[in-house]
Amino acid sequence: MTVEKVDATLADFGAHFDRLFASPDAASDGKVKLLLFLADREPGSSLTWCPDCNVAEPVIYERLEALKGKDAVLLRAYVGDKPTWRDPAHPWRVDPRFGLKGVPTLIRWENGAAAAKLGDEEAHLKDKVDALLGAGAGN
Repeated sequence: MTVEKVDATLADFGAHFDRLFASPDAASDGKVKLLLFLADREPGSSLTWCPDCNVAEPVIYERLEALKGKDAVLLRAYVGDKPTWRDPAHPWRVDPRFGLKGVPTLIRWENGAAAAKLGDEEAHLKDKVDALLGAGAGN
């Protein structure tokens, strides 16, 4: 199993999302499609400004590596710095496809919509991540 990780910001998210999730090729490639919304990394650090993201991220990557028999694509979408994210009009907070309330948020995407979602209170729990990863048809 391989996991393709692609990083996106607010500026380039649309192009990555369309290519990986919305194109006809993506719809038929058989890959598990995941969106992971995260806080931006602190300058000069591998950590983000969000403590919950720093806890959940390694758990999610570990569980992804344990997926057997399925390739996956993980679009890591960085929400911006803390003031940008705190804005109630943040594009991903108001986008009905995502409806983000907190970070991290992990979404399994199927058939053009969110099929399963873990918010900031659950994204670090191995059993919840495993359930989301196994939520798709054919798993």
